[in-house]
Amino acid sequence: MAGCHSEHINTNNYGKKTGGTVGMVAGAAAGATGAFSGAEVGFTVGIIAGPLGSAIGAIAGAILGGLFGGAAGCAAGATLGKVVDDVVLDNYQCLSWDVSEILCVKGRGQKSIQ
Repeated sequence: MAGCHSEHINTNNYGKKTGGTVGMVAGAAAGATGAFSGAEVGFTVGIIAGPLGSAIGAIAGAILGGLFGGAAGCAAGATLGKVVDDVVLDNYQCLSWDVSEILCVKGRGQKSIQ
């Protein structure tokens, strides 16, 4: 609840959004390097099905490596960003007064209640 006792609060989540994006890019890059391992495993497993199976296995292994890396990086970055939102950034905005939560708590967003 805001300092003016408003229940109309918005969370900005800048840290969570930024952390998730940066984490996803970093995770996808790490996943792409790991994708070569996935492609190698997929190729090896696909040998059982012949040349076409090897090619499909290699492609599937590379794609899954990139996807899993990106998802893991996004989750880790979003979690770290949420901590930054909660501890460092001014994450809340009082919608009743269109000011940040800090200003609202300090009384700059209050008006006399009649």
